[in-house]
Amino acid sequence: MDPYSSSSQSGRSGPSPEVLMDQVKQQLAQAYAEEFFGTLREKCFAKCVTKPGTSLSGSESSCISRCVERYIEATGIISRSVLSSMPR
Repeated sequence: MDPYSSSSQSGRSGPSPEVLMDQVKQQLAQAYAEEFFGTLREKCFAKCVTKPGTSLSGSESSCISRCVERYIEATGIISRSVLSSMPR
């Protein structure tokens, strides 16, 4: 029998290695996204909001928008650079 078949076919209990790998990938992606957006909020807020209040001023809002765009762009550049330098 195929060593990666489901538990009903092989007699093993639990999910297949492929299912486990997909779950781990999803969890890693979620953790990365949470960290990314947490860092983004922290950095851009600290840079753009000097006197926190109940709402953002127009200049604070514009600053945050520009900061987010730059951060996302920079992260994309870094990601592409890292991926292109990896051996194939």
